[in-house]
Amino acid sequence: MKAVRVHAFGGPEVLVYEDVPLPSPGPGDVLVRVHAACLNPPDWYAREGYTIVPESIRPERPLPFTPGSDISGVVVAVGAGVESWQVGDEVFGLVRFPSLGDGGMGYAEYTTSPASHLARKPASLSHVEAAAVPMAGLTAYQYLFDHVGLERGRSVLVNGAAGGVGHFLVQLAKTQDAHVTAVASGRHRSFLASLGADEFIDYTTTGLSGAVDHVFDTVGGPSAYKLLEVVKPGGTVSPVFYGEYHREQAALLDITFPSGQVHSDGQQLEALARLLASGQIRVGIDSVYPLAEAPQAHKRAAAGHIQGKIVLQVEDS
Repeated sequence: MKAVRVHAFGGPEVLVYEDVPLPSPGPGDVLVRVHAACLNPPDWYAREGYTIVPESIRPERPLPFTPGSDISGVVVAVGAGVESWQVGDEVFGLVRFPSLGDGGMGYAEYTTSPASHLARKPASLSHVEAAAVPMAGLTAYQYLFDHVGLERGRSVLVNGAAGGVGHFLVQLAKTQDAHVTAVASGRHRSFLASLGADEFIDYTTTGLSGAVDHVFDTVGGPSAYKLLEVVKPGGTVSPVFYGEYHREQAALLDITFPSGQVHSDGQQLEALARLLASGQIRVGIDSVYPLAEAPQAHKRAAAGHIQGKIVLQVEDS
């Protein structure tokens, strides 16, 4: 089969489209014919050799490897003990995340996945759309409902609202009748309004204002502490990426920082699938590239200002 592999750490040019052996499903696994795979930040972190992580705690990633954990496709074989899936089922999922040693292999024509990491693809979604959901959608879902426990009618601010995680945070918060303020650049105003955002702040022209119960920050960075200005005492700030939040100052206001590492969860993905099928949420697609053009897709990711997700289309054989 064809796959994209990394033989040496570096920029997008190290992604090599080549022939590799077809994998076999082990006990509890299924073999999926991949129709589409999605780009996520951990893909380029791994490609670069996790240079963003301090060397003393930097994980090791054996070479070569195939990146990618978000897939959508069709089950073509099942391993021993699998009763939840049959050949021909259309599935999507976040595969083996956050495992590094036995991680996903999404940038490929076929991959294996634990049966429990998959959900049934909604019939109303294409494979490209479904592949764009798992990591971003589960991150938003787990932050809102597992880490924060969002109650109905709360006020929420999403920083970086047009990105992969951000646009799901906006929509999932609205399912809880939250009042949502979306922060992004002006070009995303109409997109975020269409997703249900109640207020919009163009960070390129307007400062933060207001007071909210919960902030979800998908941007981070050295100026993240400025978000404290809009959090009510006793509220929360949930960082998706590392930032400087002046936590000592936050503690004086009883502001806490609930967060956690996204992980594979087929049952939660089924919940997202129901919301997608009913039209309560939808997925934004920034751009689509053929699998062989994975380097170009990574260059698009590096350019930033993404609206939704970047997807790799895997051609049918």
